[in-house]
Amino acid sequence: MEITQLEFFLKIVEEGSFSKAAERAFRTQPAVSLAIRRLEGEIGALLLDRSQKRPTLTEAGQIFHGYAQRIIALRDQAREAVAELRELRSGRVRVGANESTSLYLLPEIILVFRARHPQVKVEIYRHPSERLPREVLDGNVDFALTAYEPADRDLESFAVLKDELVLILPPGHPLAKRDSVSVRDLGGEPFLAHNVKTGSRLKVIETFAKSRTPLNITLELATIETIKRFVQKQVGLAFVPRMCVTEELERGTLASVPVRGLSYTRTLRVTHRRGVALSHAAAAFLEVLREHARIQTAS
Repeated sequence: MEITQLEFFLKIVEEGSFSKAAERAFRTQPAVSLAIRRLEGEIGALLLDRSQKRPTLTEAGQIFHGYAQRIIALRDQAREAVAELRELRSGRVRVGANESTSLYLLPEIILVFRARHPQVKVEIYRHPSERLPREVLDGNVDFALTAYEPADRDLESFAVLKDELVLILPPGHPLAKRDSVSVRDLGGEPFLAHNVKTGSRLKVIETFAKSRTPLNITLELATIETIKRFVQKQVGLAFVPRMCVTEELERGTLASVPVRGLSYTRTLRVTHRRGVALSHAAAAFLEVLREHARIQTAS
């Protein structure tokens, strides 16, 4: 099996055409067709259904496609790692994270990393949490920051931050003056919620249900930033991760009151491929992540 055969195969899938794939590869169509036939002969199965005008993946082709992508990604990583050795202070780090982690955890970590390695490029990719492990496995990112431990055996992770869920209110709200409130105290309040179904949201719903208290979610919003803004405008109350409102609580533009009987702590984790040789840039970024985790554990 040759790398060029895999590249031809992936180009055909992307373009939906042998001729267009040949153009991209600067080869003739017969040469590309011959390479695919030899690849199928070695695999022992047809990878592409050629009965239609546009070639499509067979069942075997669908399975093989994912492996071909990973092999090419590994090839690219190997080239990049060698280039970094040659160029010394260069390279890039790719990190996948959801909205809240991108906004409230990564900036502090990146500032530390940039102070040490100013010439290394850091790329942040925002994805829904459930998609992040796949991005790591496919080699699209070096690390992913998730609120759960990945189930795939090819991935490993470690805790980088523990974050609790807090109730936020406008500073002038009557409940903001209390030392604590009960769930029943919140039964008549309008609530704002993130439109992504998370473990923290489920915990809030379960707690209100156990207390036989209505949870009046009057508005669902797409971002934590929007939720904070609406709470400040006295549209409603909300439950959000503490790391997302640290600055507002310190400035007094938002208030927070403990809710008796409602406690939820999530653990943010760094996920990466198990046993994969990281680039020099990624290894340095991993060390900063581990340092941050040690500081959080000690504090």
